[in-house]
Amino acid sequence: MQYNKYEKARIIGARALQIAMGAPMLVKLSEKDLEEIKFNPIEISKKEFNKGILPITIKRPMPRKV
Repeated sequence: MQYNKYEKARIIGARALQIAMGAPMLVKLSEKDLEEIKFNPIEISKKEFNKGILPITIKRPMPRKV
């Protein structure tokens, strides 16, 4: 599914908040990788988004037929 920039920002932000609040990471990262990105939840959620393993979906309203 193609996401626009607003949907992508919302998904990454929501997942970063979950990670910051203690949710388990869905992607395996080594200690070296975590230190490289400085344990930043936004960067972790970007990696999860790029791998396509986020449990977040977008509902788009369908156009009404008149």
